[in-house]
Amino acid sequence: MKTDMTTDQAQALAVQALTFLAQDNELLPRFLSLTGIQAGDIRTAAREPGFLAGVLQFYLAHEPTLLRFCEETGSNPAELQSALHALPGGDHSYDRQV
Repeated sequence: MKTDMTTDQAQALAVQALTFLAQDNELLPRFLSLTGIQAGDIRTAAREPGFLAGVLQFYLAHEPTLLRFCEETGSNPAELQSALHALPGGDHSYDRQV
């Protein structure tokens, strides 16, 4: 998938998504449960390659969550998909390698 989004733009959107998630008492426990990350370890984990792509994957995997985020932030769902592919860990080209 081609994207016109820069890595910096993608990171900014992913950080916005992470901030939204961290402030939501319903979403945060679900995210922590699915990822196995402890709440106190999020800042450290956010520095790891692929973590921000994982945050976007969390939204993209559940349409109601994606739409809620987009509605409350004025984001376009397609932007999250583009951001995912612009981030380390968000390019699925490794699936086609054999």
